[in-house]
Amino acid sequence: ATPAAPAAFDLAAWRAPADAEIPAGPLGASVRRGLALVRDTPDSLPAYAPGQIACTNCHLDGGRAPGTAPMAGAFARYPKHMARSGAVVGLADRVNYCFTRSLAGRPLPHASREMEDILAYLAWLSRGVPVGEGHRLPGADGQPPIPDGAALAQSLPGDSARGAAVYAAQCASCHGADGAGRVYETGGRVPALWGARSYAVGASMARQERAAAFIWHNMPLGRPRSLTPEQAYDVAAYVNAHPRPDSPGKADDWPAGGAPKDVPYALASGHAAFRAAPVLPRARARETIVPVPARAP
Repeated sequence: ATPAAPAAFDLAAWRAPADAEIPAGPLGASVRRGLALVRDTPDSLPAYAPGQIACTNCHLDGGRAPGTAPMAGAFARYPKHMARSGAVVGLADRVNYCFTRSLAGRPLPHASREMEDILAYLAWLSRGVPVGEGHRLPGADGQPPIPDGAALAQSLPGDSARGAAVYAAQCASCHGADGAGRVYETGGRVPALWGARSYAVGASMARQERAAAFIWHNMPLGRPRSLTPEQAYDVAAYVNAHPRPDSPGKADDWPAGGAPKDVPYALASGHAAFRAAPVLPRARARETIVPVPARAP
């Protein structure tokens, strides 16, 4: 008999599962541990995420929010080719790019329970998304741009002086005038936006357009899209003009060329740094690099 064709994936009807739907049993326990790790990354994994920033400071609502590079559906999107690394990478390596760049830390061992717990959470968060369909979800290509973002990137290069004024009025009450963030007594964490405990220069957020898009879609928290695109670009320019951790090996990014214009560091492929900001040295620098997959010996 001819097997029945699988039902088509209903993109409009799909929703990421709620925390209350995490199942009982050992797998559910692993999913819960993974959720705890992405919510409280510096507290749970201080040796690997030593800064003042957690996974869910960027991937809001536990990775569900479509305006924040959602993690929902990620399990159905990897392995995939990443132009920045010039290689096809699996989901564990993609997680470690976040640990080493966005969290300015060290890569988690692939065989660790903590990595398996994070992958279990990502698999559960992608429940019901068939392999090959994850790219159709909102935000599957990362942080959604500001509408007409390509044109805006040309017309709104960002003014850090104007951005300083907007930051003081709209951002400093949470992130601090010094950009250091804070931890509330209730456990909530406001991420550091610059300095030694913030994201590294090799993180996507260190690019002006990516930071502006996140700011416009999501900030100030609770009042998304209340800033104008111009204000979002200005705040991004101000924030990213400050010192932040280095990303060892960053010159080898985009090895085939095609780097975005606003990458803030020079590349071996010929890209010139866009508004290069001061970088802070990383301890045990060689351990902060995620190598591209190598051929088996």
